[in-house]
Amino acid sequence: MKIGIVGGSGYAGGELLRILADHPVFSVEAISAHSNAGEPITSVHPQLASYTGKSFSAFSPELFTSSELVFLALPHGESASAVATITSLKPSMKFIDIGADFRLEDPIAWEKYYGGAHAGHWVYGLPEIAGNKEKIKGAQKIANPGCYATAVALALTPLAPFAHLNDVVVVAASGTSGAGRSAKTHLLASAIMGSMTSYKFGGVHQHTPEIEQCVSEASGKEVRISFTPMLAPMVRGILATITVKLDQFVSTDELRSHFLSYYKNQKFVAILEEGQMPATSSVFGSNSAHIQVAVDSHTKRAIVSIAIDNLGKGAAGQAVQNANIMCGLDASSGLSVQGLGI
Repeated sequence: MKIGIVGGSGYAGGELLRILADHPVFSVEAISAHSNAGEPITSVHPQLASYTGKSFSAFSPELFTSSELVFLALPHGESASAVATITSLKPSMKFIDIGADFRLEDPIAWEKYYGGAHAGHWVYGLPEIAGNKEKIKGAQKIANPGCYATAVALALTPLAPFAHLNDVVVVAASGTSGAGRSAKTHLLASAIMGSMTSYKFGGVHQHTPEIEQCVSEASGKEVRISFTPMLAPMVRGILATITVKLDQFVSTDELRSHFLSYYKNQKFVAILEEGQMPATSSVFGSNSAHIQVAVDSHTKRAIVSIAIDNLGKGAAGQAVQNANIMCGLDASSGLSVQGLGI
């Protein structure tokens, strides 16, 4: 099956190329990268030896007419115009957007958190949340979730039977690749080594409405989160801690059993053994999410810790998982459950 990638020079685009190089069904035939057009792929992604001799192309809709599915790995706000030009030549094209353009249903929320015109809403591609997989199967266009949103939604949604979700506290740390490939002085090694800092402090992070939308739709409850993201001195990975006040008491063992049941047969979500904590190094390079749960009986709060690779399950890996489901393949085709470790 012929695949196209728009935006192949970024971190998510590079991870897509890496995963798809060994995919048993998908074959990458068209790769555009506006600012790197004409450059060898290995000059930007030297780790991708199988793309030796191939170069990035300039974007044009004609480049993708032979593709059957196109991944969009563009900065927020740029996918909609690419979709419009490609579909003008090929209305039947399947798309998976790794950017944010089609995640939010509410135009007001889009304008508040992103600015500009709202492009619309596509099927939300978080397959492990109950009810989503069937929607993905029947879709032609998928909005891939954000990295933080993936982690928080996977950790929070199973808590719905035990808690009101209108007072959720989230603290999450991400590696620097989450900020994209563009050079930024605050991401220089000398600025981040040996240090951590919060950013977009005070509930203004753009993934807030996305998380609330996803979890509310899955749970049927009002969802409000107080979200504090942090920048960690690592390249990739997300570690999030979610706490919520219980409205009925359950023990840690009962909560753990519920999570195991909720994610039964979900290959990419692992509820860790008692005493084992999620670590970003454990999921590095994989499409997996590692979860641990506990109940703080002193405050009657449930606590969930989750680790994902922000470029894997938080971006390119999940995009391939969604493509697999959309195209009738096994969801895990071409994807790894195992992390690389250290």
